[in-house]
Amino acid sequence: MAETVPELFLARIATSPNAEAFRVPTAAGGWESLSWHDVGERVRALACGLHALGVAAEQRCAILSGTRLEWILADLAILCAGGATTTIYPSNTPDECAFILSDSETVCVFAENDAQVAKLVAARDRLRGLKHVVTLDGRASPDGWVMTLHDLAERGRTWDGAHPDEFERRARAVRKSSLATLVYTSGTTGTPKGVELIHDCWVYEAEAIAALKLLRPDDLHYLWLPLAHVFGKVLLAAQLEVGFPTAVDGRIDKLVDNLGALHPTFVCAVPRIFEKLHNKIVTGAQEGGALRARIFQWALGIGRRASKLAQEGKSSKGLLALQHALARRLVFDKLAARLGGRLRLFISGSAPLSRDIAEFFHAAGVLICEGYGLTESSAASVVNRPDRYRFGSVGLPLPGTELKCAQADGEILIRSRGIMRGYHRQPQATREVLDSEGWLHTGDIGHLDADGFLFITDRKKDLIKTSGGKYVAPQELENKLKALSPYVSQVLVHGNSRNFVSALVTLDLEAVKNWAGEHGLGALPDSELVAHPDVRTLVERAVGDLNAGLPSYATLKKFAIVPGDFTVEAGELTASLKPKRKVIEAKYKDTLDGFYREARASTAA
Repeated sequence: MAETVPELFLARIATSPNAEAFRVPTAAGGWESLSWHDVGERVRALACGLHALGVAAEQRCAILSGTRLEWILADLAILCAGGATTTIYPSNTPDECAFILSDSETVCVFAENDAQVAKLVAARDRLRGLKHVVTLDGRASPDGWVMTLHDLAERGRTWDGAHPDEFERRARAVRKSSLATLVYTSGTTGTPKGVELIHDCWVYEAEAIAALKLLRPDDLHYLWLPLAHVFGKVLLAAQLEVGFPTAVDGRIDKLVDNLGALHPTFVCAVPRIFEKLHNKIVTGAQEGGALRARIFQWALGIGRRASKLAQEGKSSKGLLALQHALARRLVFDKLAARLGGRLRLFISGSAPLSRDIAEFFHAAGVLICEGYGLTESSAASVVNRPDRYRFGSVGLPLPGTELKCAQADGEILIRSRGIMRGYHRQPQATREVLDSEGWLHTGDIGHLDADGFLFITDRKKDLIKTSGGKYVAPQELENKLKALSPYVSQVLVHGNSRNFVSALVTLDLEAVKNWAGEHGLGALPDSELVAHPDVRTLVERAVGDLNAGLPSYATLKKFAIVPGDFTVEAGELTASLKPKRKVIEAKYKDTLDGFYREARASTAA
């Protein structure tokens, strides 16, 4: 039985050498398939190339690239060579790259292209331990510090010829306790910490996911998630164990087109993707004319009734069954076709999914199974299943995972083989989250229901405590507001130590522009459209609907529409599209402070 990622990989090649492993886009616009045998040969050459460079056991080799096949080949090569992979987002700045590479003591970097290599060149004087750079698409340097991926593979084939059988011997010499992956947290609350995940973490995840039978060998997985994040990484481990093929393309702008071209059976995504898709569906129905909008709303109402029965384990009967069949034919089958026509399920993770969004898609015949985990738990700890799901929850624990909620404050604690070894070179920080009994203190607040489903309230550190002593969960309000309005893109709820709660709102500009064209405002430039009173009214209606269901202390008393969306490039979002609260609050400090000055002035008057 496999105990390490190299053993999983070698077993997969031996079991199904001619089966499709990966599918990748071609320059001509089509797709090319690679068998497990093909992948094995390419990984072998790269791993032997790392041996030729002198990479030793557990030495770190980083990957600085977007999601693509070569990322996966490099990762497998590093692990089969006995090294450990340091993951870096391609959106990281030169200073951020320098910190991660220096802190991790990385000796070799796989860099995607010349732009990524330039970041390393800019920080080279701070990276004395970095011996080699391998570029996937870029140019080699005259001094040999940068070589191409092809050059590394050629070195590897030469080394392999001179050292027969060494590739497999060294791959099998890796121990389950050896470091496999070093993933740096996104740093939303401070300096990033390197999370040490050993081989046994990934083998456990692979075994647990396979045991659930959530994913099947005959599935086609479409992978676009960033592989620097554990959500993407855990899917690679599951693939080795289960054996399904994966189509790889990290270009987010190609997501919808790829769904139609690939016809995948499952796709994993972060909630932001589902929010954007929801907005497109709703606004598209509204823009199709009054009749189309009425048909859509009727179908959605029928779908919600059928969904409610399905959630209770019942099926539609009689008139409802006939109406549901008509709704599928008129509306929902078209949506299914846009998603490729074969989709069994979406899997959502990395951030909380709004229950309203989950129920909307389920009403339309699309199941989103939400899961939960942390970088420190190798991603997957809890997940809903197609046959056992509860919207609003993140599901049931994976086989071999233990859960409990602290009596004092409801903090979620996790224990499993997937829990990290610790934070790299930070023993005190490790002791703060890993107790003597092996429980990981997640920093998330939640509760378990009578059937064992886990419900998450909020991040412990993100909870707002108003000056009146009331606690407010900002993510809950943010997700509800986004679900209530297809014109809202992002929301940041604010109010810690303040006397009321307020919010910053960004707009889905595409949806707003489409609305503006229907209401005589289509000629306005973006800056004027965002500031137009009628657009503010659209958001005010959603805020009013949100407030109607909240206790008075949690209602949004003030909000501002800010120009432009929050982005990764501006440092306002993490690479997994979660808001960096402190960064955004600092950027819009004057706006936020103004809410409370106005309130004081109004009270004084």
